[in-house]
Amino acid sequence: MITVEKKDGHKVKISHVIQETTNRQLDLYIFVPGELGLNSNIISEDEFYHNAILGKRTYYSDVNHLPLVHSRLASRGKLSTEQYRLSLSLYAYQYALALEQTAHQLLEDKQERTLGEVEEVAELAVRILKRLRRNVPSDKKLLKYYENIDNYLSWFTEQRCLSLISHLPRTSDYSEIKAMLIAICEKETQHRIDNNYNSSKATKDQTRMSNKMRLLRRLIEYPVTMKEKTIELGKNTKKVVTGFAAGFVMIFVTLMLIQARGVLGDITASFILVLAFIYAAREVFKDDLKVMLWRWVRKGKPKWRKQFFDANSNRLIGRQLEWLEYINYSKIDDEIKKVRKHKVSQREETILHYKSTTRMSTTKFMTGYEQSRESIILDLRVVTKLMERGSQKIYQLKDGQVSKESVEKRHLINLITRETDEDKTVRIQRWKIIMNRSKVVDIEPIT
Repeated sequence: MITVEKKDGHKVKISHVIQETTNRQLDLYIFVPGELGLNSNIISEDEFYHNAILGKRTYYSDVNHLPLVHSRLASRGKLSTEQYRLSLSLYAYQYALALEQTAHQLLEDKQERTLGEVEEVAELAVRILKRLRRNVPSDKKLLKYYENIDNYLSWFTEQRCLSLISHLPRTSDYSEIKAMLIAICEKETQHRIDNNYNSSKATKDQTRMSNKMRLLRRLIEYPVTMKEKTIELGKNTKKVVTGFAAGFVMIFVTLMLIQARGVLGDITASFILVLAFIYAAREVFKDDLKVMLWRWVRKGKPKWRKQFFDANSNRLIGRQLEWLEYINYSKIDDEIKKVRKHKVSQREETILHYKSTTRMSTTKFMTGYEQSRESIILDLRVVTKLMERGSQKIYQLKDGQVSKESVEKRHLINLITRETDEDKTVRIQRWKIIMNRSKVVDIEPIT
Protein backbone atom coordinates (compact mmCIF):
# COMPACT_ATOMS: atom_id res chain seq x y z
CA MET A 1 0.00 0.00 0.00
CA ILE A 2 1.29 3.43 -0.97
CA THR A 3 0.98 6.51 1.22
CA VAL A 4 1.15 10.07 -0.11
CA GLU A 5 1.59 13.09 2.14
CA LYS A 6 2.54 16.71 1.66
CA LYS A 7 5.83 18.03 2.94
CA ASP A 8 7.21 21.54 3.16
CA GLY A 9 6.63 23.84 0.21
CA HIS A 10 6.01 22.08 -3.09
CA LYS A 11 7.12 18.62 -2.01
CA VAL A 12 5.02 15.46 -1.95
CA LYS A 13 6.28 12.33 -0.20
CA ILE A 14 5.35 8.98 -1.75
CA SER A 15 6.19 5.94 0.39
CA HIS A 16 5.74 2.21 -0.02
CA VAL A 17 7.10 -0.94 1.59
CA ILE A 18 8.46 -3.96 -0.29
CA GLN A 19 7.44 -6.81 1.96
CA GLU A 20 7.62 -10.52 1.24
CA THR A 21 8.41 -10.33 -2.47
CA THR A 22 11.87 -9.44 -3.72
CA ASN A 23 10.65 -7.85 -6.97
CA ARG A 24 8.39 -4.83 -7.27
CA GLN A 25 7.30 -2.62 -10.17
CA LEU A 26 6.09 0.88 -9.38
CA ASP A 27 4.32 3.16 -11.85
CA LEU A 28 3.55 6.83 -11.18
CA TYR A 29 1.27 8.72 -13.56
CA ILE A 30 1.34 12.50 -13.03
CA PHE A 31 -1.50 14.37 -14.77
CA VAL A 32 -0.63 18.08 -15.11
CA PRO A 33 -3.33 20.56 -16.29
CA GLY A 34 -2.91 21.42 -19.95
CA GLU A 35 -3.29 25.15 -19.25
CA LEU A 36 0.19 25.17 -17.70
CA GLY A 37 1.73 24.27 -21.05
CA LEU A 38 4.16 21.69 -19.70
CA ASN A 39 5.99 19.69 -22.38
CA SER A 40 9.39 18.14 -23.11
CA ASN A 41 10.66 21.36 -24.70
CA ILE A 42 10.08 23.31 -21.48
CA ILE A 43 11.20 20.61 -19.04
CA SER A 44 12.91 17.55 -20.49
CA GLU A 45 12.56 14.08 -19.00
CA ASP A 46 16.16 14.18 -17.77
CA GLU A 47 15.69 17.57 -16.16
CA PHE A 48 12.48 16.50 -14.44
CA TYR A 49 14.11 13.30 -13.17
CA HIS A 50 17.14 15.03 -11.68
CA ASN A 51 15.29 18.05 -10.25
CA ALA A 52 11.90 16.70 -9.21
CA ILE A 53 12.40 13.07 -8.18
CA LEU A 54 14.50 12.14 -5.14
CA GLY A 55 14.38 8.60 -3.76
CA LYS A 56 15.60 7.08 -0.51
CA ARG A 57 15.46 3.44 0.62
CA THR A 58 15.76 2.19 4.19
CA TYR A 59 15.40 -1.04 6.13
CA TYR A 60 11.91 -1.43 7.54
CA SER A 61 9.99 -3.50 10.09
CA ASP A 62 6.41 -3.06 11.25
CA VAL A 63 6.33 -5.71 13.96
CA ASN A 64 4.03 -4.51 16.75
CA HIS A 65 3.82 -1.17 14.93
CA LEU A 66 6.36 0.39 17.32
CA PRO A 67 8.92 -2.43 17.31
CA LEU A 68 11.78 -3.13 19.58
CA VAL A 69 14.39 -3.62 16.91
CA HIS A 70 16.47 -6.70 17.70
CA SER A 71 16.75 -8.35 21.05
CA ARG A 72 20.43 -7.36 20.86
CA LEU A 73 19.47 -3.99 22.33
CA ALA A 74 18.67 -5.63 25.66
CA SER A 75 22.21 -7.02 25.85
CA ARG A 76 23.96 -4.05 24.29
CA GLY A 77 26.70 -4.16 26.90
CA LYS A 78 28.12 -7.13 24.98
CA LEU A 79 28.03 -5.43 21.60
CA SER A 80 30.85 -3.69 19.82
CA THR A 81 30.76 0.06 19.33
CA GLU A 82 29.53 -0.25 15.74
CA GLN A 83 26.93 -2.89 16.62
CA TYR A 84 25.64 -0.76 19.47
CA ARG A 85 25.33 2.34 17.29
CA LEU A 86 23.56 0.32 14.62
CA SER A 87 21.06 -1.32 16.97
CA LEU A 88 20.34 1.97 18.73
CA SER A 89 19.80 3.78 15.41
CA LEU A 90 17.43 1.01 14.28
CA TYR A 91 15.48 1.31 17.52
CA ALA A 92 15.24 5.10 17.27
CA TYR A 93 14.41 5.17 13.56
CA GLN A 94 11.56 2.67 13.85
CA TYR A 95 10.13 4.48 16.84
CA ALA A 96 10.32 7.91 15.22
CA LEU A 97 8.87 6.66 11.93
CA ALA A 98 5.97 4.83 13.57
CA LEU A 99 5.11 7.72 15.90
CA GLU A 100 5.27 10.15 12.98
CA GLN A 101 2.91 8.02 10.88
CA THR A 102 0.48 7.38 13.74
CA ALA A 103 0.29 11.04 14.76
CA HIS A 104 -0.24 12.02 11.13
CA GLN A 105 -3.13 9.54 10.80
CA LEU A 106 -4.75 10.84 13.98
CA LEU A 107 -4.52 14.42 12.71
CA GLU A 108 -5.88 13.50 9.27
CA ASP A 109 -8.79 11.36 10.50
CA LYS A 110 -10.29 14.05 12.72
CA GLN A 111 -13.81 12.63 12.55
CA GLU A 112 -12.72 9.07 13.38
CA ARG A 113 -10.26 9.91 16.12
CA THR A 114 -11.16 8.49 19.54
CA LEU A 115 -9.90 9.10 23.03
CA GLY A 116 -8.72 5.52 23.26
CA GLU A 117 -6.51 5.82 20.16
CA VAL A 118 -4.79 8.99 21.36
CA GLU A 119 -4.31 7.55 24.84
CA GLU A 120 -2.90 4.31 23.42
CA VAL A 121 -0.34 6.17 21.33
CA ALA A 122 0.73 8.31 24.30
CA GLU A 123 1.13 5.31 26.62
CA LEU A 124 3.03 3.33 24.02
CA ALA A 125 5.41 6.23 23.39
CA VAL A 126 6.16 6.55 27.10
CA ARG A 127 6.74 2.80 27.39
CA ILE A 128 9.15 2.74 24.43
CA LEU A 129 11.19 5.62 25.85
CA LYS A 130 11.38 3.89 29.24
CA ARG A 131 12.84 0.80 27.61
CA LEU A 132 15.39 2.93 25.80
CA ARG A 133 16.50 4.59 29.05
CA ARG A 134 16.57 1.40 31.10
CA ASN A 135 20.32 0.87 30.63
CA VAL A 136 22.54 3.86 30.00
CA PRO A 137 25.99 2.84 28.65
CA SER A 138 29.01 3.57 30.79
CA ASP A 139 31.49 3.79 27.90
CA LYS A 140 32.01 7.47 27.06
CA LYS A 141 32.00 6.86 23.30
CA LEU A 142 28.73 4.96 23.49
CA LEU A 143 27.28 7.42 25.99
CA LYS A 144 27.70 10.37 23.62
CA TYR A 145 25.87 8.50 20.87
CA TYR A 146 23.14 7.43 23.30
CA GLU A 147 22.67 11.02 24.50
CA ASN A 148 22.24 12.31 20.95
CA ILE A 149 19.60 9.66 20.22
CA ASP A 150 17.80 10.18 23.52
CA ASN A 151 17.89 13.96 23.05
CA TYR A 152 16.24 13.73 19.65
CA LEU A 153 13.59 11.19 20.63
CA SER A 154 12.66 13.24 23.69
CA TRP A 155 12.22 16.39 21.61
CA PHE A 156 10.46 14.53 18.80
CA THR A 157 7.99 12.89 21.20
CA GLU A 158 7.22 16.27 22.73
CA GLN A 159 6.61 17.81 19.30
CA ARG A 160 4.21 15.04 18.26
CA CYS A 161 2.31 15.32 21.54
CA LEU A 162 2.05 19.10 21.16
CA SER A 163 0.71 18.70 17.63
CA LEU A 164 -2.00 16.36 18.94
CA ILE A 165 -2.90 18.80 21.72
CA SER A 166 -3.25 21.68 19.27
CA HIS A 167 -5.80 19.70 17.24
CA LEU A 168 -7.83 18.19 20.07
CA PRO A 169 -11.43 19.43 20.36
CA ARG A 170 -11.90 21.96 23.15
CA THR A 171 -14.48 19.93 25.03
CA SER A 172 -14.54 18.42 28.50
CA ASP A 173 -14.38 14.91 27.02
CA TYR A 174 -10.79 15.52 25.96
CA SER A 175 -9.61 17.28 29.13
CA GLU A 176 -8.05 14.15 30.66
CA ILE A 177 -6.15 13.09 27.57
CA LYS A 178 -5.00 16.68 27.06
CA ALA A 179 -3.67 16.77 30.62
CA MET A 180 -1.90 13.46 29.98
CA LEU A 181 -0.20 14.76 26.84
CA ILE A 182 0.83 17.98 28.58
CA ALA A 183 2.36 15.94 31.41
CA ILE A 184 4.40 13.93 28.89
CA CYS A 185 5.66 17.13 27.24
CA GLU A 186 6.66 18.68 30.56
CA LYS A 187 8.40 15.48 31.63
CA GLU A 188 10.41 15.29 28.40
CA THR A 189 11.40 18.95 28.64
CA GLN A 190 12.64 18.40 32.17
CA HIS A 191 14.43 15.23 31.10
CA ARG A 192 16.51 17.18 28.57
CA ILE A 193 17.25 19.90 31.12
CA ASP A 194 18.32 17.41 33.80
CA ASN A 195 20.74 15.74 31.39
CA ASN A 196 22.10 19.02 29.97
CA TYR A 197 21.42 17.88 26.43
CA ASN A 198 21.09 21.38 24.99
CA SER A 199 22.60 24.76 25.82
CA SER A 200 20.43 27.56 27.15
CA LYS A 201 20.93 29.50 23.90
CA ALA A 202 19.71 26.59 21.80
CA THR A 203 16.72 26.05 24.09
CA LYS A 204 15.62 29.66 23.76
CA ASP A 205 16.13 29.79 19.98
CA GLN A 206 13.58 27.52 18.28
CA THR A 207 15.25 27.87 14.88
CA ARG A 208 18.59 26.76 16.28
CA MET A 209 16.95 23.89 18.16
CA SER A 210 15.06 22.71 15.08
CA ASN A 211 18.23 22.71 12.96
CA LYS A 212 20.09 20.77 15.64
CA MET A 213 17.35 18.14 15.80
CA ARG A 214 17.34 17.86 12.01
CA LEU A 215 21.04 16.96 12.15
CA LEU A 216 20.40 14.42 14.90
CA ARG A 217 17.66 12.85 12.75
CA ARG A 218 20.21 12.41 9.95
CA LEU A 219 22.55 10.78 12.48
CA ILE A 220 19.81 8.26 13.29
CA GLU A 221 18.86 7.53 9.69
CA TYR A 222 22.37 7.11 8.28
CA PRO A 223 23.03 3.49 9.41
CA VAL A 224 19.59 2.24 8.24
CA THR A 225 19.57 4.10 4.90
CA MET A 226 20.93 2.21 1.92
CA LYS A 227 23.64 3.87 -0.13
CA GLU A 228 22.70 4.55 -3.73
CA LYS A 229 24.67 4.73 -6.95
CA THR A 230 22.85 6.03 -10.04
CA ILE A 231 24.12 5.10 -13.49
CA GLU A 232 22.78 6.71 -16.66
CA LEU A 233 22.16 4.04 -19.26
CA GLY A 234 22.77 4.21 -23.01
CA LYS A 235 25.96 6.29 -23.10
CA ASN A 236 27.87 3.77 -25.25
CA THR A 237 24.81 3.20 -27.40
CA LYS A 238 24.60 6.94 -28.00
CA LYS A 239 28.19 6.99 -29.22
CA VAL A 240 27.48 4.14 -31.62
CA VAL A 241 24.33 5.86 -32.91
CA THR A 242 26.23 9.15 -33.39
CA GLY A 243 28.99 7.39 -35.31
CA PHE A 244 26.56 5.42 -37.46
CA ALA A 245 24.54 8.54 -38.32
CA ALA A 246 27.69 10.45 -39.27
CA GLY A 247 28.98 7.56 -41.38
CA PHE A 248 25.68 7.00 -43.15
CA VAL A 249 25.35 10.68 -44.04
CA MET A 250 28.97 10.82 -45.24
CA ILE A 251 28.26 7.98 -47.69
CA PHE A 252 25.40 10.02 -49.11
CA VAL A 253 27.54 13.17 -49.22
CA THR A 254 30.40 11.38 -50.98
CA LEU A 255 28.05 10.02 -53.64
CA MET A 256 26.60 13.49 -54.15
CA LEU A 257 30.10 14.97 -54.52
CA ILE A 258 31.08 12.37 -57.11
CA GLN A 259 27.88 13.04 -59.01
CA ALA A 260 28.39 16.83 -58.84
CA ARG A 261 32.00 16.52 -60.03
CA GLY A 262 30.86 14.42 -62.96
CA VAL A 263 28.19 16.93 -63.95
CA LEU A 264 30.01 20.23 -63.29
CA GLY A 265 33.54 19.13 -64.15
CA ASP A 266 36.39 21.20 -62.71
CA ILE A 267 36.15 23.38 -59.65
CA THR A 268 34.01 26.34 -60.58
CA ALA A 269 31.78 28.80 -58.80
CA SER A 270 28.81 26.53 -59.48
CA PHE A 271 30.65 23.51 -58.07
CA ILE A 272 31.58 25.43 -54.89
CA LEU A 273 27.95 26.53 -54.47
CA VAL A 274 26.69 22.94 -54.85
CA LEU A 275 29.40 21.76 -52.45
CA ALA A 276 28.27 24.26 -49.80
CA PHE A 277 24.68 23.13 -50.24
CA ILE A 278 25.64 19.46 -49.83
CA TYR A 279 27.59 20.11 -46.63
CA ALA A 280 24.76 22.22 -45.21
CA ALA A 281 22.31 19.40 -45.92
CA ARG A 282 24.72 17.00 -44.24
CA GLU A 283 24.69 18.94 -40.99
CA VAL A 284 20.88 19.12 -40.95
CA PHE A 285 20.17 15.50 -41.82
CA LYS A 286 22.95 14.13 -39.62
CA ASP A 287 21.37 15.57 -36.44
CA ASP A 288 17.85 14.57 -37.46
CA LEU A 289 18.98 11.05 -38.29
CA LYS A 290 20.87 10.77 -35.00
CA VAL A 291 17.80 11.84 -32.98
CA MET A 292 15.53 9.48 -34.91
CA LEU A 293 17.85 6.50 -34.48
CA TRP A 294 18.42 7.29 -30.79
CA ARG A 295 14.69 7.34 -30.07
CA TRP A 296 14.16 4.13 -32.00
CA VAL A 297 17.01 2.25 -30.30
CA ARG A 298 16.15 3.44 -26.77
CA LYS A 299 12.36 3.19 -27.07
CA GLY A 300 10.94 1.30 -24.09
CA LYS A 301 14.34 0.80 -22.45
CA PRO A 302 15.27 2.08 -18.97
CA LYS A 303 17.16 5.35 -18.71
CA TRP A 304 18.78 4.91 -15.29
CA ARG A 305 20.00 2.07 -13.09
CA LYS A 306 20.40 2.34 -9.34
CA GLN A 307 22.45 0.07 -7.13
CA PHE A 308 21.77 -0.22 -3.40
CA PHE A 309 24.49 -0.97 -0.86
CA ASP A 310 24.32 -1.68 2.84
CA ALA A 311 25.63 1.40 4.63
CA ASN A 312 27.53 -0.73 7.16
CA SER A 313 29.01 -3.59 5.10
CA ASN A 314 28.97 -1.93 1.63
CA ARG A 315 27.51 -5.14 0.19
CA LEU A 316 25.36 -4.86 -2.94
CA ILE A 317 21.82 -5.72 -1.79
CA GLY A 318 19.59 -4.54 -4.63
CA ARG A 319 19.15 -3.00 -8.06
CA GLN A 320 16.55 -0.76 -9.64
CA LEU A 321 15.81 0.26 -13.23
CA GLU A 322 13.99 3.54 -13.88
CA TRP A 323 12.05 5.07 -16.78
CA LEU A 324 10.56 8.56 -17.18
CA GLU A 325 8.73 9.87 -20.23
CA TYR A 326 5.95 12.09 -21.46
CA ILE A 327 3.09 9.91 -22.63
CA ASN A 328 -0.15 10.44 -24.58
CA TYR A 329 -3.46 9.55 -22.99
CA SER A 330 -4.20 7.04 -25.77
CA LYS A 331 -1.13 5.00 -24.79
CA ILE A 332 -2.10 4.61 -21.13
CA ASP A 333 -3.30 1.19 -19.95
CA ASP A 334 -7.07 0.73 -19.74
CA GLU A 335 -6.97 0.11 -15.99
CA ILE A 336 -5.29 3.50 -15.46
CA LYS A 337 -7.82 5.20 -17.75
CA LYS A 338 -10.63 3.70 -15.70
CA VAL A 339 -9.20 5.07 -12.46
CA ARG A 340 -8.53 8.50 -14.01
CA LYS A 341 -12.17 8.77 -15.21
CA HIS A 342 -11.10 10.91 -18.13
CA LYS A 343 -13.39 13.64 -19.43
CA VAL A 344 -13.40 15.76 -22.58
CA SER A 345 -12.26 18.83 -20.64
CA GLN A 346 -9.19 16.95 -19.39
CA ARG A 347 -7.83 15.73 -22.70
CA GLU A 348 -5.25 18.50 -22.84
CA GLU A 349 -3.50 17.23 -19.73
CA THR A 350 0.22 16.59 -19.90
CA ILE A 351 1.03 13.13 -18.54
CA LEU A 352 4.38 12.12 -17.07
CA HIS A 353 4.97 8.42 -16.52
CA TYR A 354 7.63 7.30 -14.04
CA LYS A 355 8.34 3.59 -13.78
CA SER A 356 10.76 1.57 -11.68
CA THR A 357 11.45 -2.14 -11.30
CA THR A 358 13.27 -3.21 -8.16
CA ARG A 359 14.99 -6.44 -7.21
CA MET A 360 16.21 -6.73 -3.62
CA SER A 361 18.39 -9.54 -2.25
CA THR A 362 16.71 -10.02 1.13
CA THR A 363 19.20 -12.74 2.07
CA LYS A 364 21.88 -10.04 2.19
CA PHE A 365 19.78 -7.73 4.36
CA MET A 366 20.73 -6.80 7.87
CA THR A 367 19.93 -9.58 10.34
CA GLY A 368 16.25 -9.62 11.26
CA TYR A 369 15.09 -7.55 8.27
CA GLU A 370 13.24 -8.79 5.21
CA GLN A 371 11.57 -5.54 4.16
CA SER A 372 12.68 -2.23 2.72
CA ARG A 373 10.86 1.08 2.55
CA GLU A 374 11.20 3.44 -0.40
CA SER A 375 10.39 7.12 -0.01
CA ILE A 376 10.14 9.25 -3.15
CA ILE A 377 10.12 13.02 -2.77
CA LEU A 378 8.26 14.55 -5.71
CA ASP A 379 9.29 18.20 -5.90
CA LEU A 380 6.68 20.06 -7.97
CA ARG A 381 8.56 23.34 -7.86
CA VAL A 382 9.50 22.85 -11.52
CA VAL A 383 5.76 22.89 -12.34
CA THR A 384 4.90 25.94 -10.23
CA LYS A 385 7.17 28.08 -12.38
CA LEU A 386 4.54 27.73 -15.10
CA MET A 387 1.73 29.00 -12.86
CA GLU A 388 0.53 32.60 -13.01
CA ARG A 389 1.09 34.96 -10.11
CA GLY A 390 -1.61 36.78 -8.19
CA SER A 391 -5.25 36.00 -7.47
CA GLN A 392 -8.62 36.43 -9.11
CA LYS A 393 -11.68 38.40 -8.02
CA ILE A 394 -14.95 36.65 -7.13
CA TYR A 395 -18.21 38.57 -6.71
CA GLN A 396 -21.08 37.43 -4.50
CA LEU A 397 -24.61 38.65 -3.91
CA LYS A 398 -25.59 38.56 -0.24
CA ASP A 399 -28.55 40.35 1.39
CA GLY A 400 -28.95 42.53 -1.68
CA GLN A 401 -25.32 43.67 -1.52
CA VAL A 402 -22.46 42.75 -3.84
CA SER A 403 -19.24 41.73 -2.16
CA LYS A 404 -15.85 41.16 -3.73
CA GLU A 405 -13.29 38.64 -2.53
CA SER A 406 -9.81 37.76 -3.68
CA VAL A 407 -9.38 34.06 -4.36
CA GLU A 408 -5.95 32.52 -4.89
CA LYS A 409 -5.34 30.63 -8.10
CA ARG A 410 -5.06 26.90 -7.54
CA HIS A 411 -4.32 23.99 -9.82
CA LEU A 412 -5.23 20.32 -9.53
CA ILE A 413 -2.67 17.64 -10.31
CA ASN A 414 -3.82 14.03 -10.38
CA LEU A 415 -1.45 11.30 -9.23
CA ILE A 416 -2.15 7.64 -9.95
CA THR A 417 0.12 4.92 -8.57
CA ARG A 418 0.30 1.26 -9.49
CA GLU A 419 2.22 -1.41 -7.60
CA THR A 420 2.87 -4.79 -9.22
CA ASP A 421 4.37 -7.51 -7.04
CA GLU A 422 6.29 -10.58 -8.09
CA ASP A 423 3.13 -12.69 -7.83
CA LYS A 424 1.35 -10.28 -10.26
CA THR A 425 -0.72 -8.70 -7.48
CA VAL A 426 -1.70 -5.18 -8.62
CA ARG A 427 -2.77 -2.26 -6.43
CA ILE A 428 -3.87 1.03 -8.01
CA GLN A 429 -4.53 4.25 -6.08
CA ARG A 430 -5.33 7.84 -6.97
CA TRP A 431 -4.77 11.20 -5.27
CA LYS A 432 -5.67 14.80 -6.02
CA ILE A 433 -2.82 17.21 -5.32
CA ILE A 434 -4.16 20.74 -4.85
CA MET A 435 -1.49 23.41 -5.11
CA ASN A 436 -0.88 27.06 -5.76
CA ARG A 437 2.29 28.85 -6.79
CA SER A 438 3.73 28.91 -3.28
CA LYS A 439 2.94 25.42 -1.87
CA VAL A 440 1.00 22.18 -1.95
CA VAL A 441 -2.30 23.11 -0.29
CA ASP A 442 -3.84 19.69 0.22
CA ILE A 443 -3.74 16.06 -0.89
CA GLU A 444 -7.00 14.13 -1.22
CA PRO A 445 -7.07 10.34 -1.65
CA ILE A 446 -9.74 9.23 -4.13
CA THR A 447 -11.50 5.93 -3.51
